[in-house]
Amino acid sequence: MRVLVIGGTQFMGRETVRRLMDRGHNVWVLHRRDSHDLGPEVGNLQADRGDLDAMSRLLGANAFEAVFDFAYDWEKGTTAEQVEGAARACTDSLQRYVFISSVAAYGGGVGLAEDAPLAPDDFPNPYVQHKASSERALFRMHETTGFPVTTFRPPFVHGPRQMFYREQFFWDRLRDGRPIILPDDGSTPMQWVFARDVAEVCARAIEVPAAAGEAFNVAHKEPLTQRTFVEALGRTAGIEPAFVSVPREAIIAAGGQMIGNNLYYGEYLDLPPLTTVVGKVERILGFTPTPLDAALRATFEWYLSEPRRPVDYAFEDKLLVNA
Repeated sequence: MRVLVIGGTQFMGRETVRRLMDRGHNVWVLHRRDSHDLGPEVGNLQADRGDLDAMSRLLGANAFEAVFDFAYDWEKGTTAEQVEGAARACTDSLQRYVFISSVAAYGGGVGLAEDAPLAPDDFPNPYVQHKASSERALFRMHETTGFPVTTFRPPFVHGPRQMFYREQFFWDRLRDGRPIILPDDGSTPMQWVFARDVAEVCARAIEVPAAAGEAFNVAHKEPLTQRTFVEALGRTAGIEPAFVSVPREAIIAAGGQMIGNNLYYGEYLDLPPLTTVVGKVERILGFTPTPLDAALRATFEWYLSEPRRPVDYAFEDKLLVNA
């Protein structure tokens, strides 16, 4: 198939490009730059995702049979209008539009199945609002015209080329002999997925006719908390974590942040509980998630190959002194 990956040069999109290439598809990427490093066999289209006119021209001029929509603008946001505009610009040759949403689209909750309600259009967090409203717009198109959409709702994503300071945050501290600070007792449930698993289900979404018109949760099966996730990272590194529990209120009062200089538990990781069930992706797409430890080993190999970033432990030292 002739396929386009919107945002195909980073992380999950990059993994998906490779998976599609391995399956023999004719793959193009659309991103802001005039070139990429994915190899000469991957076509290149240049546009800003927020430029609806440019997006419409490019999608209308190229008869793509499948489109994978990964791109989200973390500075400006990517709205439902922009997502729907891209979808409507696709030609009649389109057989599948795969939108990468997020468990954030639910707005919160534990043990959520795909039929759980999504967050409302006026939800205060823009990312949550955009993902939920984009899904609603695409499924309205499916209901009215049969538009062949499939959406995926991954939780926290790990893997080689991680864009956020997440797995690396903990491995840096474990290797430096540092204790890991747990907000409260670290019992908050959390859920992860391997980037290569996201790529695999994306590839299957254009191979399985029953995927059209469906939303899928995709994640590791293992139940995790903030503490047990770090324990899994420790097993991968061969280092047993030492934990120090600090009340979340005390962390925030001291200036703790989820991003920036006063980071205390990885970027954007100390969030309210939000977990899903993942049986549907197995039933319809025949996909079994990679076991967590095996997936983390692949991520750890990448981490070891990368230059280590300088880390300032001053804020954590302040918390530890008062713990």
